[in-house]
Amino acid sequence: MITNERLRGSIASAGIRPADLAEAVAVDTKTVERWITKGRMPHRTHRLSVARRLEVDEAYLWPQVLTDPATQAASVAELLELYPSRSAVPHDVWRRLIAGTREALDVLIYAGTFLFEQHQLGDVVREKARDGVRFRILLGDETATAVRLRAKEEGTAGGLEGRIQLHRRYLRGVLGLPGVEVRTHGTTLYNSLFRFDHDLLVNGHAYGAVAGQSPVLHLRRVPGGRMWDHYMRSFEEVWKLGGPEG
Repeated sequence: MITNERLRGSIASAGIRPADLAEAVAVDTKTVERWITKGRMPHRTHRLSVARRLEVDEAYLWPQVLTDPATQAASVAELLELYPSRSAVPHDVWRRLIAGTREALDVLIYAGTFLFEQHQLGDVVREKARDGVRFRILLGDETATAVRLRAKEEGTAGGLEGRIQLHRRYLRGVLGLPGVEVRTHGTTLYNSLFRFDHDLLVNGHAYGAVAGQSPVLHLRRVPGGRMWDHYMRSFEEVWKLGGPEG
């Protein structure tokens, strides 16, 4: 019999008992015990509930989900488009995604100059905040080692830091609006992320190349898919580390 030691350990790390987890996900305590002692895999709804409660990925607790045909098919369905570079993303796509956002717009960048120069991000925040859209914007901390290193690697030393300072100044004008939060971060920027409700643009980064030259994935959240959630979990982790602006 194969026990699920990852689940057992995650429950302990969360400082709770199996009975507490059972209550949180609305199952019997014996059901949770069977998940642990008999290695049984719950239905997807319960897997996701457990993963959220324990703050871990469901694939860590149950690695077999990665080879599940339904999960793989859903993840493929999430990918709407692959662009060879961010500059190849049509302006109309950005316009449509921004205009169509009704609930949440999240951004993880260092500077994101194009958002301010081409899409008037400050004005967008002001307008949509009045309509109840929630904004979370993560800008780079220009004093951070990772940011300075990135600037050096892409050959924009000095320029990147200056752009960040300018954009922070722009965004100070929207601080305090309902639902608007701006934080700074000094983490390594593996991907720039642009979330518009259930759509997500993922701009990968490559050593020595500016972000506009790197590919972009256009994902749309699909039940059972993993990519959208995978990237948004990284946003949430950086958000926790970010410092408040203003």
